[in-house]
Formats: sequence, structure tokens, C-alpha cells
Amino acid sequence: MIYHFVVGDMAAAPLQEAVLTEPSMAGEVIILKDILHVGPLQKEEGSTFSALRSSFWQQVVINEKQPIEVNDMERLLEVSNAMYKDESIVAWFWMAPGPADVCAYHWMLPYLSKHTGRFYLINIAGLPFLDENGKLFFPKSLSGIMPKELVKARKLARQVTLAEVEVDTEEWRKLVQENAPIRTHEGGKKLTSRAEDHYDAQLISFCSQQYQKASRVVTQALSKFQIPTGDLYLGWRLRRMAETEKLQLQGDVTKTLKDFDVKLPGGNTENTEQANTETQTATS
Repeated sequence: MIYHFVVGDMAAAPLQEAVLTEPSMAGEVIILKDILHVGPLQKEEGSTFSALRSSFWQQVVINEKQPIEVNDMERLLEVSNAMYKDESIVAWFWMAPGPADVCAYHWMLPYLSKHTGRFYLINIAGLPFLDENGKLFFPKSLSGIMPKELVKARKLARQVTLAEVEVDTEEWRKLVQENAPIRTHEGGKKLTSRAEDHYDAQLISFCSQQYQKASRVVTQALSKFQIPTGDLYLGWRLRRMAETEKLQLQGDVTKTLKDFDVKLPGGNTENTEQANTETQTATS
């Protein structure tokens, strides 16, 4: 029995198909929903890590009608408990070269490394795969890898060594102690703590003194700079910058990015729709 850990639904889709088609990979795919490279890591006394993360995402995704519950920790502990009860169970983590995956590895290491010799890592960083046209490419995420290629990649699974456990566990302790709002990937398993405004300048570079849809600003920033946080977090940063008057917003900021507009302070706020049309025409 293998528990396959992977970050995100998109990355999980081809992996789930690979697990179903390859008997040697038989087991369950555990999808980690949280992205640990943004938000706090240091919980308060008497609280839980899941409560900390749930509270953070509730602030970010304010238009959710139902309370956000992050239960990755509970899923991880369930797997660890199962491994205590059955020594034939192993855990594999499929790690792509990005901050969410590398953070997830460091986070789960103290729990799964307790099961000596039964925690395996498949690191796809810098490895070539074949695309659907038979051409080599170097993926940044598992989501772009065909299931049959993931079946081949199973042979790359290797045990996490005791030396790695010692070094990498200390890395996670450092990140928790620093408790920064953002963590960036510096290659390999290296992460660097950053200030909460780390991506703000990139967002502001697409703002002007005319109102435009927040969704447009975020989409452009994600496309040009390959910001790994996703759109919800960047939308939250737009709202936070408005609180400090770095930006001005109009519309319903409690809904989606398409429901409010953003601009730099100053400028003409009239004829917003005309300005948006002109901007879209000029950049198309």
C-alpha cells in the first residue's frame, strides 16, 4: 500500500490515473490543498496548525459563504497513524520544483520521517519527460506530465535518508521561527523568507491611473512574472494595498476579482468603461 502525496488538484489528476493503471503504484492519492509558501506558519499556544491556516485563507478568500477548513494536517496524521499500525505501508511525495511543493516536503518531513526507510521522494526538478507529441520537455508541475510518463517516473522514488532528515527538518524549524508572510523557492530544497509586499511591485506595474478590472491586473502579473501564489492571494494583496492607499478600488471587493476595479491614486476616475476598453484594445 502506497500513500501518494501531491500538492493541488491539477497535479493530482494525472497521478491518480497513473496509480489506477499501474499495479506497482497501487494505493491512495492524498491531495494537499494548502499552499504553504504564503501565510503564517507559527501557531499560537492552545491553537492548531489547521486553525491557523484556515483563518489565514478565510481572510484571503473573503467571498466564501462557507467557513474555510484546511485539513491537510489531519490527513497527514491519519497516514502516519496508519503507517504505525501497518509496517507494509509506505508514503511517496511527488515534488515539483516550486515553493508550494518544497514547503510541503519540509512540513511533512518531521511526521513521515519517523517511519524510517518508508518515506520516499520523487523529485522531478530538472528531469526530462515526453509530451503528447513525443518531444522532451522539463515540467515545472506534475499537472503537465502524462500519466504514462508518471508511471515511468515511479522508478525514481528513493528513500529520504537520515542525513536529509536532519538537515531538512532544521530548515523547516527556521522557516517556522521566521514566520514570514511569503517563502520563495531558490532551487533544490532551499526556501527564503520574504516580506508580505514581495510581489506588490509586480502587481502595481500593471496598474495605471485609470480603473481596470482587478482580474486583468492579476492575470497579467501571473502571466508575465510567473508568480507562484495563484490569483486569490494576489487579489488579497490588491485589497491590502488599498488599505494603505497605495491603490484605489471601486466595486464589490468582497466578491471575485471580476467584481471590482483597481487603479493608482490620482488620475481621472470618470469614463471607466471607456478607459478599460481603450486599455484592452491597446494591449491586444
